[in-house]
Amino acid sequence: MKILAVKEVDVEYVGVGDLVGGLRSAGVESGDAVLVHCALSSFGNVVGGEQAVVEALRLAVGPMGTIVMPTQSWHLCDPNFLDDPALDGTARARVKELLPAFDPALTPTRTMGRVAELFRTQRGVLRSAHPHRSFAAQGLEAEGIVAEHRLDEPFGERSPLARLYAVGAKVVLLGVGYESCTALHLAESRAGGPDRARVRNGAPLLIDGQRTWVDWDEPVVDDEHFPSIGAEFDGAGGSQSVMIGAARCRVMELARFVDFAQVRL
Repeated sequence: MKILAVKEVDVEYVGVGDLVGGLRSAGVESGDAVLVHCALSSFGNVVGGEQAVVEALRLAVGPMGTIVMPTQSWHLCDPNFLDDPALDGTARARVKELLPAFDPALTPTRTMGRVAELFRTQRGVLRSAHPHRSFAAQGLEAEGIVAEHRLDEPFGERSPLARLYAVGAKVVLLGVGYESCTALHLAESRAGGPDRARVRNGAPLLIDGQRTWVDWDEPVVDDEHFPSIGAEFDGAGGSQSVMIGAARCRVMELARFVDFAQVRL
């Protein structure tokens, strides 16, 4: 990992300019497509909060760039898939009956953070159609990135992650570790091949204007090895790292990282 020296920023107060400067120092350039994961609380006091982060990302990639964030909504999963021990069979059936259909414009994220939740609601942001594992995108490449997202292969070759790989995107980790790096699920998908274990899932979808429950089988995902692979990638000089406020922020080429991880999964 290449750690870059940047202008020291008061940890208590981080602004848009500090964020842009840090992103630039770590290798984000105008015209880039970036897959962003962000923990706002890790920075200290970001003046303007999530709005400041979204504005900084737009400034960093410029008008010809593309911003992408995971906007997962796991609460729409089949209750049997979530396997909450607090819900018995009757309660799970009732929850399944009552869950609202996935709506890209309305369905909120879960555990994605305040930055992703704000970003997905902005004018011009497009969202892929997967009810659990969606990605939101804005910019030059946005339409192509979110155009296809298979229900039964949410991180495979017909997903936004594969398109990000194809367009030469960068991964941007803002105050989060590699356990949050969604791109590694593409490596996991490619490493596992057709013999990966699968599990039953489902969601309520809008089909011809009607709420319809749809079931499918999907690969089991496992992020257990993501942190160790990320640390090895850092050690090999694959990422660039800066401190912005109190947050460690990393930038790396998505395709290079996926290829690196694929042979280690």
